[in-house]
Amino acid sequence: MLAVPGVVRLHAGVFGEVATYLPGRAVTGVRLRPEETEVHLVVSPDRPIPAVARDVHESVRALATVPVRVFVEDVESPSSSPSAS
Repeated sequence: MLAVPGVVRLHAGVFGEVATYLPGRAVTGVRLRPEETEVHLVVSPDRPIPAVARDVHESVRALATVPVRVFVEDVESPSSSPSAS
């Protein structure tokens, strides 16, 4: 997902509730459920949001056996990006 152009990072949700727990670590921004997979993102304003969401959906759908839902939680402003000075 992070390789998809326009994705800045995964988003853990307002209270950090979006995560998948694996042995020894958690993957924030991804929630695996028996009935669906959720992906929560922060995106860049450099690409159209629907295109970024579609590309993430397609890449995850290729791996998932259940429906995939993509949530764009935030858009990174150019002034808040780490490389902006």
